[in-house]
Amino acid sequence: MDAISFILSGKTACFRKPDVNQYAYFTYNNIHKPALLGILGAIIGLGGYTKLHNENKGLKEGQLEFNDGFPEYYEKLKGLEVSIVPLSPNGYFSKKLQVFNNSVGYASKEEGGNLIVREQWIEDPKWQIIIKNNSSEEYKKVKEYLEKGKCVYIPYLGKNDHPVNICEIKPFELGEAIEKEKISSLFEEDVLTISKLPPKDGGQSYYFKEVSPLSLQEKYHFYEFKSLIFTNHKIKEGDYKRVYSNDGKNYFFI
Repeated sequence: MDAISFILSGKTACFRKPDVNQYAYFTYNNIHKPALLGILGAIIGLGGYTKLHNENKGLKEGQLEFNDGFPEYYEKLKGLEVSIVPLSPNGYFSKKLQVFNNSVGYASKEEGGNLIVREQWIEDPKWQIIIKNNSSEEYKKVKEYLEKGKCVYIPYLGKNDHPVNICEIKPFELGEAIEKEKISSLFEEDVLTISKLPPKDGGQSYYFKEVSPLSLQEKYHFYEFKSLIFTNHKIKEGDYKRVYSNDGKNYFFI
């Protein structure tokens, strides 16, 4: 089965968590699937939330013209299966809290209209992304644009403060899963169970777990979450239907 692989990186990134907004905004450690689909949608020119908002402007829910579906990029790309490989020794990226002013005038009700923003940024993030060929027109277009270095809209890592670098684009052949071996990408906790025994190669054992957005809820487009794991422990048991291998390594597709 064929796929395409590329490296996604940047100087900084911020995939803002929606559940904390008092003192500071915090970020997920790894790029999540909805954000990755947003990058791919920008590359091939699909519309996002702004387009959906403009389509529904002045309309009420239930009217014939009202679009109650997903943003265009998510509607067309949600069927893509992707594997996300953190390119750091243990899956964790360093982060720093950035403090800056939002002084547009309407950002705050305080005198002067200035809002002090505290936001956590990932430093030097880097991932290998693998997209499995599902024979769709969207996959073919994403593959074409990546290979030719084209994009319609400028992609970024979470927000436009964080330009993205895409390189090492290449075909990637997928084979059957190697059972009882480790997974070299992020994988869902409730699908595969790891062994408690440390790696036998003498290397440092690591286990990184994060509750991460995996999809969008249909009605209000809220995130739907799963616990994702990155570890060098071998798999003890589980469902291998979404696991494929390449060059002796296993990759889980979400």
